Amino acid sequence: MPTRLRVLVADDNPVVRAGLTALLSGHEDITVVAQAADGREAYEAAQRHRPDVILLDVRMPGVDGISALPHLVPIAPVLMLTYSSESEIVHEALRRGAGGYLVHGEFTTDQLVAAVRDAGTGSAHLTASAAGAVMARLRSAKAATLPENLGVASATAYETEIPNSHPQASSAKVLSQLQPSVAQSRYQLSTREAEVMELIASGMNNQQIAATCFISEKTVKNHINRIFAKLHSTSRAEAAAKWLGTAPDSYGDLR
Repeated sequence: MPTRLRVLVADDNPVVRAGLTALLSGHEDITVVAQAADGREAYEAAQRHRPDVILLDVRMPGVDGISALPHLVPIAPVLMLTYSSESEIVHEALRRGAGGYLVHGEFTTDQLVAAVRDAGTGSAHLTASAAGAVMARLRSAKAATLPENLGVASATAYETEIPNSHPQASSAKVLSQLQPSVAQSRYQLSTREAEVMELIASGMNNQQIAATCFISEKTVKNHINRIFAKLHSTSRAEAAAKWLGTAPDSYGDLR
């Protein structure tokens, strides 16, 4: 018999906790080993039961989910499951190590179960509003204005912290020397290709990009193949360097 996925459910609403427990326990490969009503209880239960995945609400009395995250992430992958869809909260949760962010009302039962099963492997699941928050943050971070003299290869770089949704990964540092519109036009990338390239540059893997853009991994790979061809690159690192303006020839045809 295959090993069951052990899950901890943390939510201050007892009805929500009971519903999630019943839903998840209805699957042969998943068992809910503990429930918690706030962040402190979640931490104590996680230490005691050592779950494989933690489902965590944001707003809870006492210790809230965001405050508890740094203490829970070293124990098990954490999947946020909440009604809170504010951009800053999504960003902070991902920055603190959440492995996914699901907003109630934006996913089906099957999608929730799939997200729980995938959480332990590092696959990022983001519902529509959470993915939108990530993309808005990326676009905002890349929107810094260019130095007036584009001919100066040593132009000031703008360093921006971008959240990486892998539970064990730290936030990626991106040197952003080119506006998206400039780089996109230079390399003749489509809007979708530019979005994928931004996510590559932020450090996301194919699974995370697929979850963020709500496309399949196969589609992500197709986009990456076209991006590599347009940027004349053979690796993610080389493509990112050209996209961000850190490659030796990045300013060549802008002078």
